[in-house]
Amino acid sequence: MKLRMLTLVSTLTLTALGAHAGDLTVGVTTTGVPFTFVDTATQQPTGAMVDLAAAIAEDIGDTPKFAVTQFSALIPALETGKIDLISAGMFATDKRKEVVDFSDTVYSYGDAMFVAADDDTAYQIDDLAGEVVGAQIGTTFADKLQAKGIFKEVKLYDSLVDIMRDVKLGRIKAGFGDKPIIAYQVAQTPALGVHLVDGYTPMGIGNVALAVSKENPELLAKVNASIAAMKDSGELTEIFAKYGL
Repeated sequence: MKLRMLTLVSTLTLTALGAHAGDLTVGVTTTGVPFTFVDTATQQPTGAMVDLAAAIAEDIGDTPKFAVTQFSALIPALETGKIDLISAGMFATDKRKEVVDFSDTVYSYGDAMFVAADDDTAYQIDDLAGEVVGAQIGTTFADKLQAKGIFKEVKLYDSLVDIMRDVKLGRIKAGFGDKPIIAYQVAQTPALGVHLVDGYTPMGIGNVALAVSKENPELLAKVNASIAAMKDSGELTEIFAKYGL
């Protein structure tokens, strides 16, 4: 594993120098800590899904080239050929499967509710009927909240940080998002002024997978073969464990 990680560092360094033959352009987002984010020291994309994509690229003989993209624009970028692969904290939903193909599952988790740090109420979702809540645009959480039809408004945001700001300031009652991402950010930055609601029952459990164009079944087969090998060797578990997942 240490040898593989040294190789990944070298690969990411080469990526920063420019495009090469055999590039694999991978779409990532900067708002998905610890799945995908930008290292402030190096200004390079990093995170569990970045390491995973780099390991897959190495395994299939390509050089990863990371394209930082807003979450809601990842699938359109894949459909238009701007990227070859999506590697983010994205759930493989039936709706998304209509337009892209997903790899085998690499990680599973549910949503979390977060409220202002001084609010200790053990809310469940129906307790917020008639309130204004927030979720990130393009996520399954936003779709599920809107489908419930019990809220005064479901405000949509570009990033979780924006939702947390409005929860802290009292502009909205609660926010919803990826549990591991929120837990990591709150633990790292208490000044965000929010906390996870203890005992909250998720709206559902989703399976994270990488996505490829429906026009590229060969790449999908290669990605799945790499994932299978990493599951067998334990490397997949090690990659996620490195980021507390």
